[in-house]
Amino acid sequence: MSNPQISVIIVSYNTREMTLDCLRVLFENMGDTRAEVFVVDNASIDGSAAAIKAAFPSVQLIENPENAGFGAANNLAMERARGEYFLLLNSDAFIRPGAIQALIDTLQRDKDIAAVGPKLLNKDGTLQRSCWRFPSPGQAWIENLGLAALLRGRSRFGDYRRWAHDSEKPVDFAIGACLLIKRDVYEKIGGFDPSFWMYAEETDWQKRMRTAGYSIWFTPRAEVEHWGGASGASNKARISESFFNSLDIYSRKHHGMIGLLSLRLAMIVGNTLRMPLWFGLWLAKPRGRTAAREKLRLGWWLLRRQSTKWKLGGTARP
Repeated sequence: MSNPQISVIIVSYNTREMTLDCLRVLFENMGDTRAEVFVVDNASIDGSAAAIKAAFPSVQLIENPENAGFGAANNLAMERARGEYFLLLNSDAFIRPGAIQALIDTLQRDKDIAAVGPKLLNKDGTLQRSCWRFPSPGQAWIENLGLAALLRGRSRFGDYRRWAHDSEKPVDFAIGACLLIKRDVYEKIGGFDPSFWMYAEETDWQKRMRTAGYSIWFTPRAEVEHWGGASGASNKARISESFFNSLDIYSRKHHGMIGLLSLRLAMIVGNTLRMPLWFGLWLAKPRGRTAAREKLRLGWWLLRRQSTKWKLGGTARP
């Protein structure tokens, strides 16, 4: 049997029914693409592994004895994958008809294209922002001082929010909910850095691709419905810690200690400036108190975290 054209890799963690739905939709919309499908289950306790075995015996199931994180789980499957292309797909992402071929067509256009992301849509069909600029110390200050809206589309610190996502174009990076990568790029630069337990791992990966001379593209011809956050919805504190730890690791890795300290200072200054505003909203708008209270809690947590990290000068795995 010839090698598959594409290796689809799905990481699951306590998302049994959603993962089953993801697989059903995937097989329905695979078309004529020669594919092998991997599911890496990160020690789910909801019966995910048994359900996948029963419903989809052709799927290659890898059962992790622990929750190894998103990047490390994908690495396990990529080490075994035989496809010319690797499609990384979240368990809460649902491929629409023609999407896989559209991604392949874009990736085949130029040898220097390393990866391509699709147009992501919310449950209601509205556009979901999926392309971002690489984090940088300057961008951290712009975001935390509330200047991002003034600079959108006007400088290299601008983001993609004014772009309608209606044209193919190179981008800094696309989020990893659905991402197609060339196998030879993986063989050249390696897989995910396991230092990133969750969040920013695809940012770091695509940054390494760009540093190696490749480009990252977006195509609106491929559409994928992405629900977002299913695996971590029940533990907001752990998710917040994971996100900011990963941001610390990325900043230290790509911008050095000065960049990391600049990020932390920007977050301290930004939250110090915003806390009085959120407190004022909590006092002035009774109907909006729940949202304001959450902002205050997050802001206070970030202030304490960044102040502690500033003293210790390190990062920690959650």
